Amino acid sequence: MAYEHRQVYIDGVWVDPTSTDVLEVFNPFTEQVLGIVPRCSDDDVDRAVAAARKAFPSWSATPVAERSECASKLAALLVERADELTNLLTSEVGMPINLTRVLQVGLPTVIATGVAKFVLELPWQETLGSSTVLREPAGVVAAISPWNYPLHQVVAKVVPALAVGCTVVLKPSEVSPLSAFALADLIELAGFPAGTFNLVSGTGPEVGAALATHPGVDMVSFTGSTVAGKRVSELAAPTVKRVALELGGKSANVVLPDADFARAIAKGVAVAFLNSGQTCTALTRLVVPEDRLRDVEEMVEAEVTRIVLGDPFAQGTHMGPVRSPVQRDRIRQYIAKGIDEGARCVTGGTEAPDDQPTGWFVRPTVLSGVERHHIVAQEEIFGPVLSMLTYRTIDEAVEIANDSVYGLSGAVWSGDVDTAIAVAKRIRTGQISINGGVFNPYAPFGGFGHSGVGRELGPHGLLEFTELKALQL
Repeated sequence: MAYEHRQVYIDGVWVDPTSTDVLEVFNPFTEQVLGIVPRCSDDDVDRAVAAARKAFPSWSATPVAERSECASKLAALLVERADELTNLLTSEVGMPINLTRVLQVGLPTVIATGVAKFVLELPWQETLGSSTVLREPAGVVAAISPWNYPLHQVVAKVVPALAVGCTVVLKPSEVSPLSAFALADLIELAGFPAGTFNLVSGTGPEVGAALATHPGVDMVSFTGSTVAGKRVSELAAPTVKRVALELGGKSANVVLPDADFARAIAKGVAVAFLNSGQTCTALTRLVVPEDRLRDVEEMVEAEVTRIVLGDPFAQGTHMGPVRSPVQRDRIRQYIAKGIDEGARCVTGGTEAPDDQPTGWFVRPTVLSGVERHHIVAQEEIFGPVLSMLTYRTIDEAVEIANDSVYGLSGAVWSGDVDTAIAVAKRIRTGQISINGGVFNPYAPFGGFGHSGVGRELGPHGLLEFTELKALQL
């Protein structure tokens, strides 16, 4: 067992929790125990929230430049510890190591660097007629993060909240909590004062619920499933907390008739299967012209069959396992359901890969002939499953893209940029890629509908953790 944590971080020190109960963390490739973390209680949450409340008055009054400097130091420490964090996250999540280095570790570093810059440029004070409008930190923030990009999602919540003057209690996912413990040490080294950042570990129904209901918490920032997000909102309602939710997605990749199909398919497959499909922005619905379906099927199959499954630490591996056996079984059930509904399995399927004796693997799967009402076209599978749908007119393509309770991401491809932009504007989603436009970590991130409430990243993500006050002069 490589990572053994028996204490939690409260008020600037590592302390024993009230219980000796622990949660095991597994390596998804070896299926062996990778580490343990404490299973905290309500009493531990009370201590962490009390520490955050005690630290808030002085931290919120600290000059913005000093808070920015702490964020900048943290970014530098993430660079310094990049190799260590890359090895940890490759073991913890199962993403191939080269991708882990760039996405699981590199992206949080970029975000922290941006926070240090943007917090200095926020409109902290504005004049509106006879009023002076001030922005102030929201207060004590409970940050509840997911398991698929554990360090990235923690940094995207914790660092902006701290930079604007909030104090934080973090509960990482019990499935992938280990990188949060590593980050706690770096936050201390970066100079954030005692009590500004606190870490408690445990399950969502226990620790997550205790934070969402706690009267000492002013705001909850949650990333996870839509079902869990709804529950967080319910729990937070009696104490009228602010709630920011970054939830699921069922994003459409719309390929228009005049698009560069080879490029659109290659890029679309890569995005759909990134992190074994365990990405909320995955382009899991491929929407193509009906008269090009057979050609597209061949192109997609050729792309997918080149994907190499295997050890995340091995060079040449394109896709690792999914994060847990529960997730593996759930994905396979969705594949079977799609076939039962009438979809044709172009490649992949429910069977385990023959060449992987260990690891919670799911074969990258493509389902064609999927109809808009099918479950695999409506529900977030969160695994390496791509559903192909067809349209006859551009209006129908837009209807298909919008035929979802979600609205997180998407893509449009066309030989004419103006046409692609026009179609993109008609799709109800928080962000959308035009002809392969890349993810911008400083643009606002969040969605419409069941994809959540609020925005993360960049200046807009910082503003999410502030309140407005009007001084009438």
